[in-house]
Amino acid sequence: MAQRGAKTGTLWALVLAIVLVPLAALAGAGDARAAAGSAPGPGRVVIVGVPGLKWSDVTERGAPTLWRLTGQGAVGGLSVRTPLAYTCPTDGWLTLSAGQRSRLAHGDCALPAAPQVTPDGGAVAPGWETIGKDNAGGSYHARIGLLGQAAADARQCAFAVGPGAVFGLADANGRVARYAESPDRVAPADWARCPLTAVDVDDVFRAYVKAGTDAKGRPVPVSDRERAAAVAAADRRVGQVVAALPAGTTLLVAGLSDTTARSHLRVALATGPGFPSGFLTSTATRQPGLVTLTDLTVTAMRVTGLAGPDGAVGSPWTAEPTRGPASYKREALVDEDVAAQVVRRAQGSYFWVLGAAQIAVYLVAALLLRRRPEPGTRRRVLGVTRVVALMAGATPVASFLAGLVPWWQAPQPTPVLVVSVLAFGALVAGIALAGPWRRTVLGPGLVVAGVTAVVLAADVMLGSTLQLNSLMGYTAVVAGRFYGFGNQAFSLFATASVLTAAWLAARPLRAGRPMAAAGVVAAVGVVAVAVDGLPMWGSDFGGVLAMVPVFALVGLMVAGRRVSWWKLGLFCLAGAVVVLFISFLNARSAHPTHLGRFWQQIESGDAWGVVVRKFHAMVGALGLLPVAAVLALVVVAVYFVLADPARRRAGWLARLYAAAPTTRPALLGALTTGVIGTLVNDSGLVILSVAFCLAAPLTLAALLRTLEERPGDVPPDTSAPGTPAPRSAARER
Repeated sequence: MAQRGAKTGTLWALVLAIVLVPLAALAGAGDARAAAGSAPGPGRVVIVGVPGLKWSDVTERGAPTLWRLTGQGAVGGLSVRTPLAYTCPTDGWLTLSAGQRSRLAHGDCALPAAPQVTPDGGAVAPGWETIGKDNAGGSYHARIGLLGQAAADARQCAFAVGPGAVFGLADANGRVARYAESPDRVAPADWARCPLTAVDVDDVFRAYVKAGTDAKGRPVPVSDRERAAAVAAADRRVGQVVAALPAGTTLLVAGLSDTTARSHLRVALATGPGFPSGFLTSTATRQPGLVTLTDLTVTAMRVTGLAGPDGAVGSPWTAEPTRGPASYKREALVDEDVAAQVVRRAQGSYFWVLGAAQIAVYLVAALLLRRRPEPGTRRRVLGVTRVVALMAGATPVASFLAGLVPWWQAPQPTPVLVVSVLAFGALVAGIALAGPWRRTVLGPGLVVAGVTAVVLAADVMLGSTLQLNSLMGYTAVVAGRFYGFGNQAFSLFATASVLTAAWLAARPLRAGRPMAAAGVVAAVGVVAVAVDGLPMWGSDFGGVLAMVPVFALVGLMVAGRRVSWWKLGLFCLAGAVVVLFISFLNARSAHPTHLGRFWQQIESGDAWGVVVRKFHAMVGALGLLPVAAVLALVVVAVYFVLADPARRRAGWLARLYAAAPTTRPALLGALTTGVIGTLVNDSGLVILSVAFCLAAPLTLAALLRTLEERPGDVPPDTSAPGTPAPRSAARER
């Protein structure tokens, strides 16, 4: 009894390590909150909004002023995503106003409405109260007028030039202190009167307004010649502003909106103190050459020395210096937009093709399980199918590795992207079949799962460069995330980590050391949870909620301990404790991520609204209720099969369990990861599908390996601690 108690205590210590070690690692993760006045200010800033401007528009001959500024200052691609997939000019100006994604409830995507000019030289934005209520009650609870009110509270005047600028700089009452209709109506001395100025240069979008709208109210495309003429007119206006600015003024140029239904990355440009020649970035994106529209608000506040209120979610623009000429910087940013466009168009097809290809592999394997060909032919066919299954399992990580090849620079980027994915998939599958592990049941699948986990972990630890603009990652145009693990990448990483942990535990388990096997699972779990959850790496809220209970349960199963509902509930609670502690520490850092902002929302009482919004997004992503109910029944049925395949007439799976005992906890853990991940994230069944796309082909490959051997060569089930392993089990050592 004493020995059993000691083993049980050791097991629980290992399980608790999965929970507690990430917390200990976070002890110094939250740096002290930066003082609000740390910005080098107060100074003067002029924001020039050019709705619809892209980097492909900026050429030496077609836009000489913008070209010169590109060479002198810091530049980046601007993500202009607002609550809607398509951003109109007024939406962009309102987002600047609130420092949060905002919109105008409109039918047609038109230019901003003309303001009401006041006798004292100011102006009032029309419909301001209605706009404020609509956004305050929306998904992002945006506070319209935040930027203008911050200036008013600091007794700084705001100068709006053009109708859109009024929507950007108006205070809580919809008013700006000074207003001019256009740059050519501004006296030279007026540019120095106010620390905060915004200029609406609408020539590019106006060309689309003149062309008319389609049946859905969206602007129709204009010809290249008409667009070039509009860009030239906008460039002349920008030049007029630049020529009139006092020395020491910070100039921020932003392409605030889209022009057609297809979103693009727009122009972001900064010159003046603190912005040497280089690429713009921010802690909101952590990507060189990429910033967001909500960053623009905080940047203007930083320059003018305004205290940043909690409602602004962006981060200040900063410059990463480079000596590259304007042509180098411009081409790099054009490539960035091309990559985002290609990936966005290809993502849907990629998942359909990946799913169809895997289903075809499973159907072929099912036919092989029923047929009884000649032994030699049977081994060859099984071997070929196993290679194809490993290739299918390697394809998801290959979609990230393809980012190592500059496919977006090719004249035809889509075919190059496809070839890159296939080549890296073949490379990973080749590694899985190249070493001595190829002769074991679990070896090749373990290599694929391990490579997948290591590649994704290394990527988020080194800046998430492979995540951005990848087929299973995210794009800056969609702007759901810019660093760390997105929902699809989380599912792939978590599933790969669970499979790796369980299959690595096979060796100590076969040696009759269940506690050592559980220790392997705990070690992998600690690393995986830390990589997924820490703000400087994966920064994934829902991932921690899923991974902590799954690794704890896998550790119990590997050790041969009984899993109960109360234990599952306890471990789910532990996952919540871990992620809330991460949020608590991150909330006290200088630049909190969404994790830290959630803790701040808990403190302010707004967290419940976020939870409800995420819940509705999750339910909406699941689709129709009858379909979701059927899928839930299928998942339950799969659970029963995986738990006891012998009783569910799945003898082939029982055969695999006998040859590789840790496959049962591996598959149950992978399925549980997908289920919990689906319930706590807003991507619906995509998370469960991604988990299946990795676990299923690797399981099939292991199964086909057992079938290549004669029945007498397959070792019996040795999952019970102390069961002697037969000689054929040496294949797993």
